[in-house]
Amino acid sequence: DFINATRWIKQHLPGAKVSGGVSNVSYSFRGNEPVREAIHTVFLYHAIKAGMDMGIVNAGMVGVYDQLDPALRERVEDVVLNRQPVYAEGEPHRTPGERLVDIAEGAKGASRDDTARLAWRNKPVEERLSHALVNGITDFIEVDTEEVYQTVLAKGGRPLHVIEGPLMAGMNVVGDLFGQGKMFLPQVVKSARVMKKAVAYLIPFIEADRQPGDAERTNGTVVMATVKGDVHDIGKNIVGVVLQCNNYDVVDLGVMVPAQKILDAAKAEGADVIGLSGLITPSLDEMVNLAAEMERQGFDIPLLIGGATTSRAHTAVKVAHKYHGPVIWVKDASRSVPVVAALLSDEQRPRLLAETDAEYAALRERHAARTDTRALLPLERARAAATPIDWSGYQPPRPRMLAQQARDVCAGADCEHQHGQATQFVRTFRDYDLEELRGYIDWQPFFNAWEMRGRFPDILHNPTTGEAARRLYQDAQTMLDQLIAERWLRANGVVGLFPANQVDGDDIEVYTDESRTAVRATLHQLRQQTEGRDGAPRKSLADFVAPKDTGLPDHVGAFAVTAGLGAAERVAQFKADNDDYSAILLESLADRLAEAFAERLHERVRREFWAYAPGETLDGAALLAEQYAGIRPAPGYPACPEHTEKQTIWELLDVAATTGIELTESMAMWPGAAVSGLYFSHPQSRYFQLGRVGRDQVEDYARRKGWTVDEAERWLSPNLGYRTEDE
Repeated sequence: DFINATRWIKQHLPGAKVSGGVSNVSYSFRGNEPVREAIHTVFLYHAIKAGMDMGIVNAGMVGVYDQLDPALRERVEDVVLNRQPVYAEGEPHRTPGERLVDIAEGAKGASRDDTARLAWRNKPVEERLSHALVNGITDFIEVDTEEVYQTVLAKGGRPLHVIEGPLMAGMNVVGDLFGQGKMFLPQVVKSARVMKKAVAYLIPFIEADRQPGDAERTNGTVVMATVKGDVHDIGKNIVGVVLQCNNYDVVDLGVMVPAQKILDAAKAEGADVIGLSGLITPSLDEMVNLAAEMERQGFDIPLLIGGATTSRAHTAVKVAHKYHGPVIWVKDASRSVPVVAALLSDEQRPRLLAETDAEYAALRERHAARTDTRALLPLERARAAATPIDWSGYQPPRPRMLAQQARDVCAGADCEHQHGQATQFVRTFRDYDLEELRGYIDWQPFFNAWEMRGRFPDILHNPTTGEAARRLYQDAQTMLDQLIAERWLRANGVVGLFPANQVDGDDIEVYTDESRTAVRATLHQLRQQTEGRDGAPRKSLADFVAPKDTGLPDHVGAFAVTAGLGAAERVAQFKADNDDYSAILLESLADRLAEAFAERLHERVRREFWAYAPGETLDGAALLAEQYAGIRPAPGYPACPEHTEKQTIWELLDVAATTGIELTESMAMWPGAAVSGLYFSHPQSRYFQLGRVGRDQVEDYARRKGWTVDEAERWLSPNLGYRTEDE
């Protein structure tokens, strides 16, 4: 009925959407996972064809329709579609449900029968190794590696030949499948785990048998690092694993690595390539500096640039001209192997460098001749075009957290505090419940980090990537279960809601208390300066706080959260166990939990602590679509791209003491799984992109911050709308 009704709805009410709770269909078979999975798979297959838009189901309990056992699929379809069975000759004419029950226990038993699942164990050992590598199976790797080792030894070979022969043959299959788009990053990282465990088993034999020249039997050595001041390394770690899978020796120096340490390591290791990674914008300057140092110190080897904040244009304009050697921007992990292979190949290198030089020259030419159809306004004109807000009819909401406190601490006429005023503006959260945060995870960036293309949850059912995506998602759920149960991670956070007013157009004064007589700190904001299309306002975050001269008692919020406490130690243990897959999976989950913490805390601020939206009832999709009132912009992001404003947040909230989150010299947060920002409550507050700023605003910002203009230009370099003296 559901499937037929869905088909009718789509035919007669094409604008309507259809959702269903898929798990309900299989409740009668609780405890029989193979049958439940088959029911979910069949139901989704036919319901989606009929037009169902959304289903609620455990993605780990959905299979591939074509891979279901034919007999089980037929009987499940008879039940789901309520159709007349096709009976075999002499078979009793039982109902579809009775026929499914007849084979259900057998299907359950088959799932426990390892005969079919382990059929590959009957193959020759070289094929078993290849199968284990392609499928990421570690269960038998030591046994099989030992068998191959003994076979090689019996033929007069050496332990190194096991790696150079069967293991690399298996990894070549992995590399080919990855290059053809038939394997995906999560599977490749699992394959690397198998390879590393096999190599680790062989290491004692290799060391005992080492001969001159053995160390040179790789495709090349790559020294990699996340640059000084930056702590983000998930993407770098994935690139390292992919390179190792292709027989490159990778020396990973970790995070926050000074330029000279990278260069010293490159010399010591005889590196063929240096790879740099970074996420925050100050890392771009570190990459430029390192390229200049490579030139000064006489290096010739290629320099690879990668990371979320990098781009082909920045590499061409800012980095490449600092170093005479090859400087190549690498978009993602899938491009790392062909780029490195080409750079180290006498045949391929000339073409790659010629194409890169031509591309960079075109980018530099466009940059030199760049014009913007929207001219930069003088700063005063931009301020005159600020967000139009009618403050005359507005009453800023006093945070409930402060109002309740003001009442609760008052002991009467004789108490010593200032009556009706709060004295505590900060609330701290330690060991926040990870199970609660789990429900706020946005899974889209998780799959993006693993370079799995597609929209979540559709990606789980994509014909090409669905199987790999489902396995990754199930692995993530399993690890979440374990890390929550065993308390691998700790989540700490802090929120502050402070009396505040806008002053001088683009600054926000934060006061020591509600008397507003003393300024505790100033939050410095920047204003859009490109000419607005159709007279659009030129926004600044300061627009959303009541100006001081209105006399309105407004407030601003600040927060910092982390879910990464304990992650570094656990990741190090995984790496020591040659389990890069689990290490990267944990890092990516810690990132997601930190973002979920920020989402949940903002929800509580809106509903409980500030309580300017106490009746809000938004579901997860609405939260991710930012359909709530107010905003939580973060320093380093489009509306406020200047990172040093984090320092003011740290001072207001005493973040290091209350949460354990530290700031690096480049204003990255450590642990890396951390989020910080500001809260604005005004109903007209909106996220926006600052865009380019003019010299007059940079000079004004430098004055307000107490900086030199050079300092301001360095921190604002990605947003400068003019060329500096050293360009």
